[in-house]
Amino acid sequence: MGNFKELRVWQEGVQLPTDVYKMTRREPFCKDYGLSNQIQRAAVSIASNIAEGDERGTNKESIYFFNVAKGSSAEVITQLHIAHNIGYIEKRTLDILEERTRKINASLKNLIKARS
Repeated sequence: MGNFKELRVWQEGVQLPTDVYKMTRREPFCKDYGLSNQIQRAAVSIASNIAEGDERGTNKESIYFFNVAKGSSAEVITQLHIAHNIGYIEKRTLDILEERTRKINASLKNLIKARS
């Protein structure tokens, strides 16, 4: 515990919002302040909760924050689908970012299992 920057899942979690921010800066997505803000916040929440969880003093506390990060990853996937359905992103972008988010989610499940 306490070395969150060394966790691969945290590193992947930091890259995801970087890509989400780049995606939401393009038109027409950038004009939808509600959805762009929501997906940005959810993406940032993933890595933030991984870091907070890893810094907690007990496995029980860590697991709580890792589960919050999993919930945020589900939010990101949902918002990616909404963005695709309304024409903000292409199917290829949806597929790439969803796969990366699912990979983070799977890594979180393994981390939770290891801390249980």
